[in-house]
Amino acid sequence: ELVTKAGFPPGVFNVVPGYGSTAGQALAEHMDVGSIGFTGSTAVGRKIMETSAKTNLKRVSLELGGKNPTIIFDDADLTLALGWVVPGVFIHSGQVCVAGTRIFVQETIYDKFLEIFTAATSQGIKKGSSPFDPTGLHSPLISQAQYERVMNYISSGKQEGASLHIGGQRIGTTGYFVEPTIFTDVTPEMKIVREEIFGPVAVIMKFKDEADVIEKANNTVYGLSSVVFTQDINRAVRVAHAMEAGSAFINTASDPITPVSFGGVKQSGFGKDLGQHALDEYTIAKSVQINLGAQL
Repeated sequence: ELVTKAGFPPGVFNVVPGYGSTAGQALAEHMDVGSIGFTGSTAVGRKIMETSAKTNLKRVSLELGGKNPTIIFDDADLTLALGWVVPGVFIHSGQVCVAGTRIFVQETIYDKFLEIFTAATSQGIKKGSSPFDPTGLHSPLISQAQYERVMNYISSGKQEGASLHIGGQRIGTTGYFVEPTIFTDVTPEMKIVREEIFGPVAVIMKFKDEADVIEKANNTVYGLSSVVFTQDINRAVRVAHAMEAGSAFINTASDPITPVSFGGVKQSGFGKDLGQHALDEYTIAKSVQINLGAQL
């Protein structure tokens, strides 16, 4: 209705409602569809690429999962960092592809940051809030299946030896609310460190110096987003460029804006949303050469 009211000509904007296994599959298979832009899981992105290869080789752009690093150096403004990190992890109950769920804190300030991060996180444990409440931070998970998935990851973290620092339980019995959760004492091979949970679960780790955190932050199959907090602009730029991620945010959380392109690398997909580069995904360059009189 809004598109019609805005004056779009008929046929420019169309909606095909349905589930991925039906409507999505039909679009991916259709021989008259020339391009697919998909946002979702890495597993489904692979299916779309496979379907494209088996049909008409339609163009594909994919914005997939993330296990994004948030890096906090010891010179960071911790009040500023905390204000961004908490919603950067827990907004929409972590059901955000750019959630900065792997938090790396320089060892000299680790204890201090963990203390204030814990205090801020505990506010979300008291009760859930409606997803329609603009002041609410902690909303429910989308479904029973996602609730069970998140709880399984929490169980996995405990079984693999991580310390459940705070949270980890269901809130109430109505809606799929899970407490904001922080794990400490984690190691790189743990599932909660390696895999995208898509829930309100963060892991927090120490690092020694710039080289150490770059190696640890890039130790992931994903590469969607990264966040750096420091007051040293030279270090900020160095680390941002060293991140194997499609986007880097300095002294802010993953907060894409319309003019700046956004997209991932590695198993976070390829192609761009937003900005001028997004137009390239839906544009086909054609070269036309005309002989204006040259004779052989």
